[in-house]
Amino acid sequence: MHNSGNNDIRIPVGPQHPALKEPEFFSFKVEGEKVLEADVRLGYSHRGIEKGCEDRNYIQALYLVERICGICSHSHATVFAQGVEELLGAEIPKRAAYIRVIVGELERLHSHMLWLGVAAHEVGYDTMFMYAWRDREIAMDLLEIVTGNRVNYSINTIGGVRRDIPRDIAGKIKDGIKSIEERLNYYVKSALGEKTFIMRVEGVGVLPYTTARKLGAAGPTARGSGVPDDVRKDDPYAAYAEIPFNVVTSDKCDVLGRTLVRVGEMLESCKIIKYALDNMPDTPLSVKTSRRVPEGEVFSRYETPRGELIHYIKSNGTDKPERVKVRAPSLGNVAPVKYMLENYFIADIPIILAAIDPCFSCADRMVKVTEPDHEHVMTWEALSKYGIDWYKKKCQ
Repeated sequence: MHNSGNNDIRIPVGPQHPALKEPEFFSFKVEGEKVLEADVRLGYSHRGIEKGCEDRNYIQALYLVERICGICSHSHATVFAQGVEELLGAEIPKRAAYIRVIVGELERLHSHMLWLGVAAHEVGYDTMFMYAWRDREIAMDLLEIVTGNRVNYSINTIGGVRRDIPRDIAGKIKDGIKSIEERLNYYVKSALGEKTFIMRVEGVGVLPYTTARKLGAAGPTARGSGVPDDVRKDDPYAAYAEIPFNVVTSDKCDVLGRTLVRVGEMLESCKIIKYALDNMPDTPLSVKTSRRVPEGEVFSRYETPRGELIHYIKSNGTDKPERVKVRAPSLGNVAPVKYMLENYFIADIPIILAAIDPCFSCADRMVKVTEPDHEHVMTWEALSKYGIDWYKKKCQ
C-alpha cells in the first residue's frame, strides 16, 4: 500500500502477486474499501513469437504460434492456417473443416470449465471449483484421444488437418459430451440456487451495453453485456456456416451475466460437436499446397473462448512470412476491465479481473520505438542476445 502524500491511498497488485498467474501490474486508488480509480500497466511478457515467425517457414511458424497460449492453442493455429490458406488460394476439404470445429469446441469446453473453476475459487465457492476442474478432465481426455496431446494439439496443417476422427473415436466423444452436458445442467441449478454465489457476482463489475461497444469488449465479456458479436456467426470460418447454433448473450451486464454466457456457450458447444460428428462428410483430410506463399497480406479472424482473435500475415513470396501480427481478445478487454473495477470494493477486484478470463501472455507484445533521427530493427539473434544480457545484468 502506498500513500502518495495527498491523501490518495494506492494499492499495487503485480507484476508478481499471488492473485495473478501472469505478470501484469495494476494500481488501485482507494478510499477505505472502495476503488476510486484503476490503472493497468501491460508489457511484462516478451517471448518474441511474432519475431520468431520471420525466421521460420510457414509450417514451422504454424506450430510456433500455437504456443502463444496453452489454453487456446488450437485457436491460434487455426486462425494462422486459414490466413495462409487464403493467401495460397487453397480451400481445405469439408471433413478437415468439421474436424477443426470439433477440436475448437472441445477447446472451448476445456477453457470455459477452467474459467468456471477459477471464478468459483475467487469468490470462495471451492466446491464448484473442484467439480468444474474434475469434469474439465473429460474434455481434456477427449482432446488427447483426438489429437494425441492435452495441450498444443498440433491437429492443423496448412491445407487441412493431420489426423482423422474415425467412428470409434466419434463414439467416445459423444459419450464424453453426454457426461459434460449432464454436469453443465447441474452447474446451472447449483450456481443459480446458491445464494452466497449470486450475492458475490450479481451487480458486480457492471459494464453497460453502450460502454461495452464503445470500449471494444470481446467475447463473453461483450456478450455478457448484451452485445451479440461472435465471429463464428458474423464471419463464419471452417464449417460454422453449415452448423446451427445460437449466440448466447445476457442483459445482466455484470459478472453473473458473464457466468451465464459461458455456461450457455458450453451447452451450445456440446450441440455443435454432436452435429459436426453426425454430419461430417467423407472427404480427404488435406490438400497439397505450395511451400512458397504468393506475395500479399491477409487479415484472419477467429472466435476463441475469450473472444475475437486476429492474425495479420504479410507474405513476400518466399516460404517465410515477412510479418505476423497477433491481436488477442484479452487486449480488447483491458479497457473494459479498467472501467469495471472502478467504484467497487477491494474484495471485488479478484472476481472482476477473473470475469474477463484474462490471458496476458496472449496480449503482451514488444514494440519497436522509432526515434526522430534513428531507427533500428532487431534481428531474431539480436533480440535473443539482448534478453540474455539483460537478465545477466539483472541477476548481478
